[in-house]
Amino acid sequence: MPAKIAVVIPARYASTRFPGKPLFPLAGKPMIQHVWERASKAKGIDRVIVATEDERIEAACESFGAECVITSEACRSGTDRVAEVAKKRLKGYTHVINVQGDEPLVDPGTVTKLAKGMAADESVRMITSASVFEPNDDVQNPNAVKVVMDRAGDALYFSRSPLPYVRNETKGLRFFRHQGIYGYTMELLFQFVKWKPTLLEMAESLEQLRALENGVKIRVVEVKHISLGVDTPEDAKAVAPLLAALLKK
Repeated sequence: MPAKIAVVIPARYASTRFPGKPLFPLAGKPMIQHVWERASKAKGIDRVIVATEDERIEAACESFGAECVITSEACRSGTDRVAEVAKKRLKGYTHVINVQGDEPLVDPGTVTKLAKGMAADESVRMITSASVFEPNDDVQNPNAVKVVMDRAGDALYFSRSPLPYVRNETKGLRFFRHQGIYGYTMELLFQFVKWKPTLLEMAESLEQLRALENGVKIRVVEVKHISLGVDTPEDAKAVAPLLAALLKK
């Protein structure tokens, strides 16, 4: 069966640190519009949907032509919101990619790579991406999530701590920064949201560890682009000039 892949963008209005974040104006457009437009440029994608709990975001999406679905306020996470949309609107689709609604710099090429990775290999049930830390990057920063992979390119572990710990100097060793974008088969997505949060997941506050703790292999695609998320108004101010420069290209 040929792969049929959708992108779902969870966009929550009631953010604790930044209420109304998806509607924050950047380069003349609400943030969610930038995310939707960039995700829509990806290849191998059949549909792009915004998932939200708020009618104000729904109205904004309608104004720029995006498909939007109102989801339950009971959703605990963006993944739960994606799963609800998949059940409501994505019958007949084989895969879904979760693109965070607070990443206006998301690279269409990264979305394309994830879509291709899933379409080309039926054994891939979950996929994500990572980029190499640059020499001046702070590997100690807990907000920069690290990942280590096996020789097949599947994740061994994700952590907020430096990973691996370097006891002996090892030539050619590289540190990888995880990018918070995920692709799932529909079957796995529906399984995932039924599993309870796991111990490692709660300790690190990293949802993807729930998959590893339940024996799921996560394929990691290496990319060069780093997508900066927006968690606070200060982050939005930092992203604005980067986005403006990107739009001029």
